[in-house]
Amino acid sequence: METVFTKFANTIAHWVGKPVVFVSAVFVIVVWAISGSMFSFSETWQLVVNTGTTIITFLMVFILQNTQNRDNEAIQAKLDELILTSTNAENRFIGLEKKAQGEIGEAVTELERAARC
Repeated sequence: METVFTKFANTIAHWVGKPVVFVSAVFVIVVWAISGSMFSFSETWQLVVNTGTTIITFLMVFILQNTQNRDNEAIQAKLDELILTSTNAENRFIGLEKKAQGEIGEAVTELERAARC
């Protein structure tokens, strides 16, 4: 199930990121707006676009969050590997993304201070 959803989420995220999809969405909204006069700008006319965009937005949040989570985990794993294999790197930075915000802030401040020296 997870593999199927991963493939589905990757495909959808890749597809909706294309310019042609954005242009198509703008076209749909323009057609909807122009059609308003034919439907006397009725509540049903407004409900059609409101319902459609709400459903699409709701579903896309989960798909995009899934792809973003996997991307972030992969990047963190790669960075951890670089820390482990670097002779001058400090292993205490491995897994920093899982720490509390205050601990991350302290690490950032420490690194910025060291970079100025």
